[in-house]
Amino acid sequence: MEQRGSSQRRFCEAGGSGKTWWNATVRSEVSVGERELAPRRTDPPPESESGPDVIAVGRRVLELEGQAVLALAARLGEAFGKAVRLLEGSKGRVVVSGIGKSGIVARKIAATLTSTGSPALFLHPVEGLHGDLGIVGTEDVAILVSKSGETEELYPLLSYLARAGVPVIALTRPGSGLARHASVVLDCDVPAEACPMDLAPTASTTAALAMGDALAMAVLEGKGFHAEDFARLHPGGSLGRRLTVRVDDVMVGEDYPAIAEDRAMRDCIVPLAEQRGTLPVVDPANRVIGVVTTGDLTRLMEKTTDFLNVPLAEVMTRDPKTARLGDLGSSAARVMQEHGVMALPVTDPDGRIQGVVHLHDLMKVGVL
Repeated sequence: MEQRGSSQRRFCEAGGSGKTWWNATVRSEVSVGERELAPRRTDPPPESESGPDVIAVGRRVLELEGQAVLALAARLGEAFGKAVRLLEGSKGRVVVSGIGKSGIVARKIAATLTSTGSPALFLHPVEGLHGDLGIVGTEDVAILVSKSGETEELYPLLSYLARAGVPVIALTRPGSGLARHASVVLDCDVPAEACPMDLAPTASTTAALAMGDALAMAVLEGKGFHAEDFARLHPGGSLGRRLTVRVDDVMVGEDYPAIAEDRAMRDCIVPLAEQRGTLPVVDPANRVIGVVTTGDLTRLMEKTTDFLNVPLAEVMTRDPKTARLGDLGSSAARVMQEHGVMALPVTDPDGRIQGVVHLHDLMKVGVL
């Protein structure tokens, strides 16, 4: 027997923080046993779910973690310099290790060192005891990360590193077991975690991560690592494009028109239309001495009806911003943005015109 109509029922859905009650309409357009449930939430989420209390918690966490990092900076001393010298002088690799959340931090430190010119790898302290210690060489330097400095899984690795004569930089709590056996100790202790129960690693992992970044950047500067080196190690993605694309790759160069300054504005109209509004002005030696744009032409037309006969020398911008052959496209784009222009003449080392690079073309290849 079919029953039709509808009725309201209350359904309870268990969640991580309790139970959420829903009203559901039981539609009986089909036979019993094939009823459709159309759940809909009738009560809005409590205001406290996204209200001022949540914002206050977020602000408190950020402040606590920021204070932890600033405290590291205040305590930084000669031990940091010694650690940097060990890393700079290493003829091998940097072996970084930790377990749990400290292991995740260790992976990030290894990745940052590698990407900035210091070959590094992550070694899991437990896996290392089952064959992976073979990757550790006598010319390597190790960085061990531990909040407490009493992580049992690190001690066998620490013993092996000592036997192999590998110096150990410890990012940990001074006075701990790890600190007592390390070559250099970098104090990463924090007074408390940002977790309200002081349990979840939060401020401590942020502090260790920041210390790893500080080491990597100090070594980078000490080695004279430059943007070109960074580009060589990051050829892919948007970062790679910003660091590898040159103006030569993007500019309009072959037979790009230029004009002499003794000409009148009438001679600029067609070239401006054909070359997207930027026309270099050159001297007899083909050196760039100025530039004229459609903006210059528009402003001139507002001033006089005889704009066609105005000498170019009275309108052009003298000594314009230019790019050199070999310049990074990202550098040219930054100059354009800073000075509010849409294109730059590209010159050789002697200032002779080679072409023009346009902001839109740089955007197309992903430099911006």
